[in-house]
Amino acid sequence: MELPKSFLLGGATAAYQAEGATKEDGKGAVAWDPFLEEQGWFKADPASDFYHKYPVDLELSEQFGVDGIRVSIAWSRIFPNGDDKEPNPKGVEFYHRLFQECKKRHVRPLVTLHHFDTPLALHREGDFLNSHTIDSFVRYAQFCFEEYKDEVKDWVTFNEIWPVSSGQYLVGKFPPGIQFDFGKTMQSIHNMMVSHARAVALYKEKGYDGEIGVIHSLETKYPYEDKPENQHAADLYDAISNRFLLDATFLGHYSKETMELVNEVLAANDGELTVSEEDLKALDAAKDLNDFMGINYYQSCFMKAYDGDNAVHHNATGDKGTSIFALKGVGQQMFDMDIPRTDWDWLIYPDGLRDQMIRVARDYPNYHKIYVTENGMGAKDKLEDGHVNDDYRIDYLRRHLKACVEAIDAGVNVAGYFIWSLMDVFSWSNGYGKRYGLFYVDFDTQERYPKRSAYWWKTVNETHDLETPLPEDY
Repeated sequence: MELPKSFLLGGATAAYQAEGATKEDGKGAVAWDPFLEEQGWFKADPASDFYHKYPVDLELSEQFGVDGIRVSIAWSRIFPNGDDKEPNPKGVEFYHRLFQECKKRHVRPLVTLHHFDTPLALHREGDFLNSHTIDSFVRYAQFCFEEYKDEVKDWVTFNEIWPVSSGQYLVGKFPPGIQFDFGKTMQSIHNMMVSHARAVALYKEKGYDGEIGVIHSLETKYPYEDKPENQHAADLYDAISNRFLLDATFLGHYSKETMELVNEVLAANDGELTVSEEDLKALDAAKDLNDFMGINYYQSCFMKAYDGDNAVHHNATGDKGTSIFALKGVGQQMFDMDIPRTDWDWLIYPDGLRDQMIRVARDYPNYHKIYVTENGMGAKDKLEDGHVNDDYRIDYLRRHLKACVEAIDAGVNVAGYFIWSLMDVFSWSNGYGKRYGLFYVDFDTQERYPKRSAYWWKTVNETHDLETPLPEDY
């Protein structure tokens, strides 16, 4: 099985997870800074020290066949408080240097404007629940479009709107750590989609030479057993985490069927959602302007009907079998199927990626093209004598890349795939123990070590042959 010759193979990073230097050169604080300190978990310094090590990582990218890189701009490096009158010149210059290095190393940058890191000053005022943040984001986006117009030709407005909103207000693993507030969760999603739509419309109105889209984390929801009540649970969860976002992106409104399901969940949890006519006009104006959509895919889930209270245990330590995920008025996620999973209880199910891409193409024919913008296997990698033998990751990548080919064969325009992550990074509430990278990072010395998967990746990039065997001379 082979990938198309034009298929882009890239690696993904994110500013807060990779850069470190959280207080350097005028960078403003983000909500994660005090949140991590209060929780007593981890620190995002030095992370992978990408702020200083980016030339090393881009040289490795060129050497190992990573032709594209997902990076995000830290909003608070540009505008430390989010809505400052003037930008921070040192922050602006850093990204110029980064993009120039990308060009030098022949690595195409796909640049995200918001990757879980609203500036603290705006976050404390309600984040995207506050319309002022929407306006501030659009102004920030406008600045970046103009400032980097000669260096960046691929823009992403937001990364993973469902995970950030549910992390903030449903599960509580993201700041401000609120749990089970379905109203705030859905309102945050809607308001971020309005922000996306306004930024996309602005980009197109200005006539910039490039493409723009959004990245959604889309887990396919299946019924646990072939029972109507379990199918309904899957439909409810799909509606709040997938359909609501896809409708806003490509329909420019929320379908009757979607809203019936969303309102059922809101009613069960005393939640409310406000959608104005002005909001709908913004969504409608942008629905056909997305040049691409990114799909971040790590797992699918199997849902069972559930009539209990909200109960969630987030497995942040890799203690397999400890996850609990049951939502009042939605359903319960099951884990006892005969499907392999990671130590963090994430199901390894490539079919879900294929099925989700086919679903998008079928239900939203104005999608244009899809990139898989994150996919990868978090594991407790071990460095031994400068080597990491991660055959399990190679198997994971091979199977998910084959799912891309299967979607292409079914008629979906899949243009590329970005492994999460390029190198090992800071993994939010999972800290530093969950490693995803092609390149192992010693977080004490910041040395990089190509894993066995990096050598396999290099050969796949050269041949596009997914039957490429494991490297023998690693």
